[in-house]
Amino acid sequence: MFKLVKTEVKKAFVENKFAIIASTIILFISLILGYLLEPYLYSYFNPVVEDLTEKVQTGVIQLTFQDIFLNNIMIVLQMFIFGLLFCFSALILAFNGFFVGYYTATSPNLLQVLLLTIPHGIFEFSSCILACASGFVLFNFIYRLVKTFLKEKEGKFFDRLIYSYDKNFDKLLQAFILLALASVLMIIAGIIEAYITLPLAEFLFSLF
Repeated sequence: MFKLVKTEVKKAFVENKFAIIASTIILFISLILGYLLEPYLYSYFNPVVEDLTEKVQTGVIQLTFQDIFLNNIMIVLQMFIFGLLFCFSALILAFNGFFVGYYTATSPNLLQVLLLTIPHGIFEFSSCILACASGFVLFNFIYRLVKTFLKEKEGKFFDRLIYSYDKNFDKLLQAFILLALASVLMIIAGIIEAYITLPLAEFLFSLF
């Protein structure tokens, strides 16, 4: 069983490496542009930052594992589901990248932001990359499903649909594998952000 899972996970990465690479590029470009274009993004993102800050200060949003995980897993699921519309997965990922880049640029203390982001951010960003890639793979499955269905001229509607589904099932499975891995990484990120990031940052600051 473990060997089968390992094989399927490996296939999901190997056969969809371009989707993963594309997602990685989208994230890093949006992070850099968000940082560099901070003055031009002020009117768009500053209200979001102020709203989040107010909700944290008033206790509407609490930095507990549950709140952090629920917020982040929604982003993961959105990128997967909106893969049905292809580019929307990329737009959600890019928006988050722009926001993080913008927020980093507006901080008066870059080191502080990095220390409060990197510990859990490594897992969170990796999760977002895989989530976006899973959305691309889901779109690929839909595209192949329709293409195979239309190519089959003979047979009843449901027979052609079942045949097309069976022939392209591997892509659907790979999309769910990438989604599952993204979810696991987001759980790890949530645990680190809730229980490790702040104490670690305070410890490192005490050294400086």
